[in-house]
Amino acid sequence: MDQQQLDSYRQDIRFSETLAGVTLQYRTTWGIFSPREIDEGTRLLMKYIDIKVDDDCFDLGCGYGPIGLTMAKLAPQGHTLLVDKDFMAVDYSNKNAALNHISNATAMLSNGFQHIDRALEFNVIASNVPAKVGKEMMSLMLHDAYQHLKTDGRLYLVTINGLRQYMKRNLKEVFGNYKKIKQGKTYTVHLAVK
Repeated sequence: MDQQQLDSYRQDIRFSETLAGVTLQYRTTWGIFSPREIDEGTRLLMKYIDIKVDDDCFDLGCGYGPIGLTMAKLAPQGHTLLVDKDFMAVDYSNKNAALNHISNATAMLSNGFQHIDRALEFNVIASNVPAKVGKEMMSLMLHDAYQHLKTDGRLYLVTINGLRQYMKRNLKEVFGNYKKIKQGKTYTVHLAVK
């Protein structure tokens, strides 16, 4: 492989995409999840998410920001916090917030909710859950999401269909309720309310 090819890989990938009626510009890079386009799971989630103008939102595992930045645009009177355990994802989420002039969104490093102020509460928590997150981390994520939601707060998750029954069982256990919003060919959108 020649130097010119390697240099081209180091250039930011740029594209624009519309989710939930909001069109945003994105800059991404290799090594971040789905760098060339918005993945199918995120598309499905954002088709069914319900955001009010004053919602405080939380994007768990934000990548370069498509879910969180879209929520921030839909909730201009609220604040959106985006977190990821990958410093490049956080860096690109903040760059994409600036690129799209979104001043009510901030991205920060956190392993799940581990580095989030315990007093912070949100109206909406959303996540495109990685298939291989592991049951221990999944348990922490669901219980912490419950703790960080305001009363009547909503947790929206999208997972591969293989995790559908697992999510139903665990959300019922943690939240006392569960609703399957949409099942597509490969992904399912889940909802639980505090």
